[in-house]
Amino acid sequence: PGGTSLKLNGRAVVLVRLLGEGAVSFVYLARDRESGREFALKVMRCPSGTPTLRLALSEIETTRRFRSPHTIRLLDSCVEQTADGHTVYLFLPLCRGTLQDALAARAVRGETADEASSLRLFRGAAEGLKSMHTWRLPDVGAQPGAAPADVEAAAAEDEEHGEEDERRLLPGQDDSGEAAYPPKPPRMEGSAVPSSDGPVGKGGDLCAWAHRDIKPANIMIAPTSSGSGEPLAVIMDFGSACRARIEIKSRREAIIQQDVAAEHSSMPYRAPELFDVKTDAVLDEKVDIWSLGCTYYAMLYGYSPFETPQLVEQGGSIAMAVQSGSWKFPDAGNAAFSEASKEIIRRCLVLDPRQRADIHEVLELTDKAISALQ
Repeated sequence: PGGTSLKLNGRAVVLVRLLGEGAVSFVYLARDRESGREFALKVMRCPSGTPTLRLALSEIETTRRFRSPHTIRLLDSCVEQTADGHTVYLFLPLCRGTLQDALAARAVRGETADEASSLRLFRGAAEGLKSMHTWRLPDVGAQPGAAPADVEAAAAEDEEHGEEDERRLLPGQDDSGEAAYPPKPPRMEGSAVPSSDGPVGKGGDLCAWAHRDIKPANIMIAPTSSGSGEPLAVIMDFGSACRARIEIKSRREAIIQQDVAAEHSSMPYRAPELFDVKTDAVLDEKVDIWSLGCTYYAMLYGYSPFETPQLVEQGGSIAMAVQSGSWKFPDAGNAAFSEASKEIIRRCLVLDPRQRADIHEVLELTDKAISALQ
């Protein structure tokens, strides 16, 4: 509730107002009482006897893992023990809203999407996914205290985009451990809870990650300080993220993956292979490519290709439409967008994940579409 004061990690924090809520979390506009700096505070209630604490700690670790201007930066975190379990706090940067908010506002105004701006924003989201799909285990043993190459590259990219000021840690926080892996666990208030399992493999090995819930509501629109005036697409909410490559060796494992997807992956943006997981299949990062294609479709037309007004009016099944690949470009307004943009969507929405574009092809197609409009 607004006006509530909290003491977290030795810092006095005031909750200003509620920004949004999920199944087990609330996000508040919060203010550091000493510095006056405002930020978003995600509060996750984790009752005893449930897996929510493990999932919350995993989200903290995963959010810290990726260093890109297009993935949300975790400013700080804290875990408090309560009478009936734990409460987890994530300190996150403020943004001007999500892509879903922008689409809703555009619909109210009755406006058509600006293709060039949509492509540039989409490209940022694709860059964020690339940092996940191409993530490699840091070679922490090479030079003690040295930052892994991917962290150094991301820091350089931060500076190039003028993002360092936007993403600076909260006053008083030591950022000396940001480049280390495994990342520092959140500070625990009155309890010690183990963090999630670390990576398996040696430094430099590819360890692709999948977000598993890419959609307009999980793409933040952040301001930049570079003076370009262009908004920055930032992927957020890593509660659904996991290692991308999963071999399904039994029917039991297949059912588990279906249930996880049903809980964490939004249906209109969920890849077809997650609706009916096959034994002996291999799930991978291509699930995000499908979701990315649905997201770009929504950026142009205002809704997922599997959540069209016709499907909703007719009471059709989203699951059946996705699994059969039944979608099309709308007749109204379709001519307003280039074939290059539509080709991005076509290559993302390929039923067979083995034939679907990877993130490198998506970025290449996006660059071609941007160039064609210039």
